[in-house]
Formats: sequence, structure tokens, C-alpha cells
Amino acid sequence: MIRLGATKYIYYGLGIFILTLGASFTIQSGLGASPFDALLVGLSLKVGLTVGSWEIIIALILIGCNSLLKRQRPELLGLLTALITGLGIDTWLFLWRHLLIPELWFSKLVCFGIGIIVIGLGSAIYLYANFAPMPVDRLMLIIRELTGMSILFSRTFIYLLFLTMAVIFHGPIGVGTLFTVCLGGPILSCFMRLK
Repeated sequence: MIRLGATKYIYYGLGIFILTLGASFTIQSGLGASPFDALLVGLSLKVGLTVGSWEIIIALILIGCNSLLKRQRPELLGLLTALITGLGIDTWLFLWRHLLIPELWFSKLVCFGIGIIVIGLGSAIYLYANFAPMPVDRLMLIIRELTGMSILFSRTFIYLLFLTMAVIFHGPIGVGTLFTVCLGGPILSCFMRLK
């Protein structure tokens, strides 16, 4: 029983570590970030604060929305995940700021491709831990439960919602964002099946 509990936290930490690494790769690629990350970057550039700070603020809003959709008390433990994720993204972006600057189209594509696959892997690993899912991923699971549709459907729906908001805040939207909307759900779904 103790081993199982410890393993859960290892999966949780490892998943977030991998997920934030992938997010930093897509942001640094210059091809456009995922709709959620594009919204965070857009808010950071337009309003101020860091990308990670906006991760935490949006998480608070989503915790409230999730609570209303499920008609239950807010899952404040998800805020812990958002806090760790926000710090992780800010740390990776700080580390990559001068080291990871792809300039050629091919290197940008490779950087983005690594990022989108790593995001899917990290998300699947930390969701497998079933401990304090990020509010945005909790929303994905709630939509799946309420609609009876697949993870692919609910992830794509959420991507389209955040894409609209990223456009409003002039986030880094590009061909990579379109790839994320189309491939993010299937990649996550593939990794989820591997458990």
C-alpha cells in the first residue's frame, strides 16, 4: 500500500516535469503554442505577469467552473498542480531563453514536434497518477463524463475554446497551434491507452 502511494506521487511529479518541458519546447519553437499555452503567453504579453502566473490564475477560474459543472465543492488540490506547472513552465522558459532558439523552419518543426509529443506523454503520465489533475484536464474529464464522448472529443473541444480566447489576447498562434488542435487529443489518447 505504501509503495503504491509513493509510486502515484512519482508518476505525478514525473508527468508534470515532462509536460512542462514539452510546453516550453512548443512555446520556444516559434510555430505557435497549444491554444491554452498561447492564451497564457498572450495574457502575459498583453496584461503582464509571467506565463506561469497566468497558469495559476486561469486554474482558479477553471476550478470554479468545474465545481459548478459537477455541482460539488471546488477541488482546490488542482491548484497545487497548477502552481507546480506554472513554476515548471516559467523555469523551463527561463532556461531555454538563450539556449533553445530555433531559427530554421526545419529546426522549428523538430522543436515543436518534440514538444507536442512530450506534452501528450507528460499529460498521460500525470493523469495516470490520478492525483490532483490540472483544472483544465479535470474539465476535459468532466466534459467526457457529461457528454459520454471520447477524450479525443473533449480535448479538441477545450482546445477550440482556448484557441478562441488566445486569438482575443493575441497569443502566439501559428501552424503549430493548428497541429496541436488536430493532434493533441489523438496523441494523448495514444499515450493513455499504453497504461
